[in-house]
Amino acid sequence: MQELTTEFNFKGRYFKLGEITAQTKSVWFVLHGYGQLAQYFLPKFKCLAAHNICVIAPEGLSHYYLEDASTRNKTGNTRVGASWMTRENRLTDIENYLTYLNSVFTRETGSNKNLDITLLGFSQGAATASRWMGSNSIYFRRLILWSGILPADMDFEKGKYLLREKDVKIIYGKNDPFLNESRFGEMRSLAEKLEITPDEIVFDGTHEIHEPTLLTLI
Repeated sequence: MQELTTEFNFKGRYFKLGEITAQTKSVWFVLHGYGQLAQYFLPKFKCLAAHNICVIAPEGLSHYYLEDASTRNKTGNTRVGASWMTRENRLTDIENYLTYLNSVFTRETGSNKNLDITLLGFSQGAATASRWMGSNSIYFRRLILWSGILPADMDFEKGKYLLREKDVKIIYGKNDPFLNESRFGEMRSLAEKLEITPDEIVFDGTHEIHEPTLLTLI
């Protein structure tokens, strides 16, 4: 049996709050977590749009039912989520979502390199945002890893250069069930490899976007 690949044109959707105009203070690209959809993730950032910040939420290219067929038949729950990647064919998934994210970035920002750009990744989106940053295809000022950590497979030498003089923040709820001391240890080890010391912000909450904390970042 042979495993083969082919290339073809592919469409991906994304959602946006506000527009990029001469009055826009900054632009945030926010990447959702595993099992979420951008259309429901983006409203969590409405408080930013009220401050003349344009917020853009790309969506993972892989969609799936959150419950299996037998469970759906019992519950009637047909809710769908999206994922940036899994362990299966992961390198191709990464290549595809980087191509997609770069397309969204170019379409929205054009040739304007004076925009104040923030990349925010939530949960699984934190690794996605880090890989996107590491692709060296876009410009940005700030990287925010919210309830997630850096990926262990990133190019650390390139990352050192790209994150030099950038604002890097790690934000999480003190009761987040998905983060523990082992994960924090991994995060700090990866940060050392990048020669960065991210600002750590902890809020009283769980695995969530916490609006009061979000407002402190404006």
